[in-house]
Amino acid sequence: MRLLSCLLPMLYFMFSCQQESTKTYLFVGSYTGGESADGIYVYELSQDIGELLNVEIVGNLINPSFITLSSDGQFLYACTETQMVTPGNVSAFSIDESSGKIEFLNKQSTGARNPVHLMFDKSNRYLFAANYTDASLNVFERQPNGLLEPYAQKLNFQGSSIVEGRQDEAHIHASFISPDNGFLVAPDLGADQLRVFSFDTVDLLTEEDSLTVLTTKGAGPRHFTFHPNLPYAYCIEELSGNIAFYQFQNGQLKLIETYQSYEKMQDIYSSADIHISPDGLFLYTSNRYDENSIATFTIDQDNGALTLVAHESTYGVKPRNFAIDPSGNFLIVANQDSDNLVVFRRNLTSGELTKVHEVSGIKSPSCLKMYAYD
Repeated sequence: MRLLSCLLPMLYFMFSCQQESTKTYLFVGSYTGGESADGIYVYELSQDIGELLNVEIVGNLINPSFITLSSDGQFLYACTETQMVTPGNVSAFSIDESSGKIEFLNKQSTGARNPVHLMFDKSNRYLFAANYTDASLNVFERQPNGLLEPYAQKLNFQGSSIVEGRQDEAHIHASFISPDNGFLVAPDLGADQLRVFSFDTVDLLTEEDSLTVLTTKGAGPRHFTFHPNLPYAYCIEELSGNIAFYQFQNGQLKLIETYQSYEKMQDIYSSADIHISPDGLFLYTSNRYDENSIATFTIDQDNGALTLVAHESTYGVKPRNFAIDPSGNFLIVANQDSDNLVVFRRNLTSGELTKVHEVSGIKSPSCLKMYAYD
């Protein structure tokens, strides 16, 4: 008993030190108004109360509007020079995991205007860039030291649909690799299509016309997510304000159901982002004009069907992007037009959100990524 009483404080101390040694960083991309300015922000997330502490601001950047991380958390990649009249770039940075500070490595041109989304394949070797204005996809090879090679492949697309001013031509808004790494799905907002490609390390991307999905006219598919455990996928449609629910098998997407993301019906919709909680139990979407909300749904673990839980205000304007921290305890929203970040605590049982913290004064935050370092 005496030995046990001596060991318990030591074990508690060791456990406490281990808990404190884990750092969760939030990386924030933003729009700089097309000028060279502060553009990427790094915060440390307090896992007990959800507070954000700024540890880094990276300047001399033009519109680093979308960011992503390598799977090991050692490197950050940003779409830069976006929304310009000239072709944009993808910029690479190293990350100091002890401090959260980042350092520029190199950048490569996409050869197209307005890159808006980045996605790694499962091997973490190939980076896909989606270009919105000049509708196209790039494939970049990443070196072990984080540097990007010039793009190895560039595919261009054409098409249109029925919403004037938004669908006069094709607009690739994102791309998402399948869980088996064999297929890439790219929502084309302008042409109302989910373009599907087979992927391998020899031929890279090959468009599979027989697998491409034609969405409802005027839907404007924007972002997409695969369920982490089930053979299902979900697409947020910007222009319809809907979530399209698909069965996914061997590259084939079969539409099962459509759900309304907005709380109320309106004339104009602007849904933006979609994510599934790490445990696969809940799905979240963001709605911009003019509801400014996060919608929460449960996911039926037998058939993938969605059931609405609640709509929560984002306490800001234009929630372009949001992220769920690796622990699943917090959801953080970037409100682009009100220049603020809002931290919500997630109820792990119900999925509901409660605001716990807010950071103001970040100009046009547009993208969030998170990583927990041991």
